[in-house]
Amino acid sequence: MDLNDSPAEAIFRKEACNFLESHSPMVKDLDTSHGDWEPMLEVLTEWQRILFEHGWAAITWPEEYGGRGGGPVEQIIWNQECMRVGVPASINIVGIGMAGPAIIAHGSEVQRERFLSRILCGEEIWCQLFSEPGAGSDLASVRTRARREGDEWVVTGQKVWSSGAHFSKRGILLARTDTTVPKHDGITFFLLDMDTPGVTVRPLRQVTGEAHFNEVFLDEVRIPDCDRVGEPGDGWSVAVTTIMHERMTLGGSLGVFKMDDLMDHARACGPLDRVVRDRIAHVYSLDRCLEFLNARMISKLGAGQIPTAEGSIAKLCASRLFTEAADVALCMSGPAAVVDDGPWQRLFLIAPGIHVGGGTDEVQRNAVAERVLGLPREADESRTLPFDRLYSG
Repeated sequence: MDLNDSPAEAIFRKEACNFLESHSPMVKDLDTSHGDWEPMLEVLTEWQRILFEHGWAAITWPEEYGGRGGGPVEQIIWNQECMRVGVPASINIVGIGMAGPAIIAHGSEVQRERFLSRILCGEEIWCQLFSEPGAGSDLASVRTRARREGDEWVVTGQKVWSSGAHFSKRGILLARTDTTVPKHDGITFFLLDMDTPGVTVRPLRQVTGEAHFNEVFLDEVRIPDCDRVGEPGDGWSVAVTTIMHERMTLGGSLGVFKMDDLMDHARACGPLDRVVRDRIAHVYSLDRCLEFLNARMISKLGAGQIPTAEGSIAKLCASRLFTEAADVALCMSGPAAVVDDGPWQRLFLIAPGIHVGGGTDEVQRNAVAERVLGLPREADESRTLPFDRLYSG
C-alpha cells in the first residue's frame, strides 16, 4: 500500500485543488447534510454547469463524451479534494455516476446524443428507480412488470428509496419483462421520463423531519422502446455497470463526518472524563482505519487491480464510525443533546440508515466471509429457478 501520490496523481490533485479553490465559493461549505437538496437546487445546478464548462463534470467519462478521461484513482482524488475544500457532491450524481456510464457502455448512439450533454450540464437531473419494498439487497428480485405493446413498454409497479425523485426529470428503471427465466435473466433497463402519465412520486418523511427519499408508483406507464438500454432481458448486466460506477463515484465522498469537527466539539464541551476520552480515541482509530482502507483501494486501482472485499470492509467500518461518532458527540453534549438541533443530532438520526443503504451490514459480512475467509457461498436456488416459480403476484 502506497500512501503517496504518484507524480501524475500529484499533478491531477494540484489541478483539481486549484480549480476548486478558485471556482467553488458559491457552494463551499453549503450544508447538504440534511439530505434535502431541493431548496438549493438552483445553486447546485449552476455549480454543475460550471463544472461542465471547465471539464470537471465527469472525471471518468471518455473525453469524446464530454468527460475528463480519468480512471478510478482520479475520481477518488477528486472526491477527496471536494471534501477537503467543503464542496458537496454533484446534484446530478445519479446521472453522472450511473445513467451516463450505462448509456455510454450499453446505449445507442442516438441515446448518447440525446442524453449525455444534458446530464453533464445539469439540464436534466436523474434519479434511480431500482429498489423496491421486496427488492433491496437482493435487487434481482424486482417485481415491477413491463409488457411490450408495439413500440412501447407498459410498466406497473412500485419503487422506493429514490433520492431526488421529486425534482428529477428522468430516472433509470429496472423492470421485469420475462418471468419464465431465472430472476437475473428477465430484467430490462429503461430510461424513464418522470413526467410521463401514471408516474406518482411520494416523499418519505424521515426521522430527521426531512424528505430526501421517495417512493415512486408506476401505473400503466408507457415508455417508448427507444428508451430501452440494451436488449430485453439484459437489464442485469446494464445494472451491474451502473452499480460499479456508482461505487467508484461515491468512493470516499460520503462527507458526513470529519474527525476535526468531533475534536472541536470535544474542546467546546470542556473537561471530559476518561471513559469519554477513550471513546473518542476509538472513533479516531476507526477514522484512521477507514483512511487506510481507502488508500489500499486506491493503490490497487492504481496498479490496475480490482478491489474485492476492501469495499465491504470499508462500508462496515464507515457505518460503525458514524454511529459511534454521533453517540459520543451527543454524550459530550449532555442535556443539550435532546434540546438542540445540530449536525450531531442529525448524524445520530441518520446513522442507522447508513448500516442499511448501499448493502446491509449482513450482506457486507457475507462478502467478507466468502472473499477473505474463503467460506462457501450459501446455497441459493433462486439463482437458477424461473422467477414465476419463486414468486407469485
